[in-house]
Amino acid sequence: MIFPKKSLGQNFLIDKNIIKKIINLVKINNKDVIEIGPGEGALTGEILKKNPKSLILIEKDLKLTNKLKLKYSKNKNIKIFNADILKLNLEAIQNKNSIVFGNLPYNISSQILVKFLKYKKWPPKFSSLVFMFQKELGEKVIGKFLSPHYGRLSVLFHYRLDLVKKFLVSPNCFWPKPKVNSMVLLLQPNTKIKFNIKNIENLEKITNVFFSNKRKMINKNIKKILNDSKIKLINGLRLNLRPSEINPEIYYKITELYEEN
Repeated sequence: MIFPKKSLGQNFLIDKNIIKKIINLVKINNKDVIEIGPGEGALTGEILKKNPKSLILIEKDLKLTNKLKLKYSKNKNIKIFNADILKLNLEAIQNKNSIVFGNLPYNISSQILVKFLKYKKWPPKFSSLVFMFQKELGEKVIGKFLSPHYGRLSVLFHYRLDLVKKFLVSPNCFWPKPKVNSMVLLLQPNTKIKFNIKNIENLEKITNVFFSNKRKMINKNIKKILNDSKIKLINGLRLNLRPSEINPEIYYKITELYEEN
């Protein structure tokens, strides 16, 4: 038995009903699948029952990687990477229309999501992301404008992804039990983007500038980004608003104008 490592944020999913519920969110048969952080392979086994075309497993823990390699040594459709997901070039190893599953380590889950949001080519090679987050973070990811959860991460998220389904998972479904509830999100690429942002990192930069002072009015911060003539081009923008009171579409417009410079 391999004991979960706190340093890697490991909580193994053990509830078979939840595992099946996650797998049944998407059609896996004859699809290319990637699983991030497979652990001991609880989700992996259920994925294989659905006959994927190929399966890539990405596991940072060397002991778990070796265990998975031994377990699936006879399956030629499985590739196993002992790698840090944040350092791996995912776009290079992904096939078109692949499905990505991830029971993400809570300590780096937002960084993993942002890595997918910052793909250079869009629409991306993946067709669906099925990610498990800490509930509080999941709410911040999908937070709608003017909701208490709306913020920098949701502005980035809504530019490139759409929420299809979500459900909550109890701490009792894991070993060891986390102290918080979890949330599974089924996400798909937004293919109807209205704004032409050339580099998604500029949107990330601009939201960082605004939300770093989220209780203050934007009148000073916006002048760090745009001159007065550009500011006047933004319909519906009032300089006495706070960052959380600004519609995501205005952030996208600000980024477009910033990139013109």
